[in-house]
Amino acid sequence: MKLAKSYAFIKKDLNQIEATLEKTINADQPVMKEAALQLLKAGGKRLRPVFVLLAAQFGDYQVEQIKKVASSLELIHMASLVHDDVIDNSDIRRGKPTVKASWDNQVAMLTGDYIFARALEQLSEIKNERAHQVLSETMIQLTVGEIEQIKDKYNLRQNLRTYLRRIRRKTALLISSSCQIGAIAANASRETEQALYRYGYNMGMSYQIIDDILDFTASEKQLGKPAGSDLMQGNITLPALYALEDDTIKQDLTKVFLELDQLDEKALKPIIQRIAHSSAIDRARKVSDQYLQKAYDSLKVLPDQKAKHALEHIANYIGKRKI
Repeated sequence: MKLAKSYAFIKKDLNQIEATLEKTINADQPVMKEAALQLLKAGGKRLRPVFVLLAAQFGDYQVEQIKKVASSLELIHMASLVHDDVIDNSDIRRGKPTVKASWDNQVAMLTGDYIFARALEQLSEIKNERAHQVLSETMIQLTVGEIEQIKDKYNLRQNLRTYLRRIRRKTALLISSSCQIGAIAANASRETEQALYRYGYNMGMSYQIIDDILDFTASEKQLGKPAGSDLMQGNITLPALYALEDDTIKQDLTKVFLELDQLDEKALKPIIQRIAHSSAIDRARKVSDQYLQKAYDSLKVLPDQKAKHALEHIANYIGKRKI
């Protein structure tokens, strides 16, 4: 079964969210409008809105309220991508030019700020203090995660705990918040809310680890960007972290990283290939599988209904995805 088929019963609501996203980011300023629309039209899986909608199915599902929450979470994700591309100096995302590449860093940063502001404006219509508290804390941690990633660029001495803490902040918390806030907005029970939070957190951790694996193992065509981009940008992900236990790889990578002003991508490509064909990939996948199992376990307390089956199918898809 394809991913979208597992939650086909919310397709109509997802279509409404897509329309809401386009309407929300419509700016009076022409450049801002064009930049924001370019990002929206670049596509994406829209997983965060899906998680909001599915989580809300376990409570009082009021589509008009829930779609505002769902669109807000996706807008925050979109804004973070624009800022990420500036930080990582990325010209390509999903096979298309980034906002930074099409305009410049200033336009990209301001576009990201604008989208963030529109997300908060959208969520302001939700009269639930806890939802706002959860989102505020998530945004704080998201920012801290970005700063930590900048600080750790080209740092070959970081450890597993550093990596897991970073992806928790950069990826997992926004996904867990999507699940949690969806439940809160639908007035689901606290037990249900916490189960969905745990599911989202563990799904987010697994999702990012798989992303980091695919950066080494997938093709440029599949990724929509050069393979090994993370390492080229100095980001030490889990496969690289495990591969660095090999002294030869560590020595070769250290040598390349010493020339930061003129990073030799040709010298880096053989290292990327060695990591891609090393045991580090299987080791990283096992860590992803551990988080996936925790995500499955979190769903056991939830009632047997379509939304639960959809969440199980998404977890299965994330664990096996090739792109």
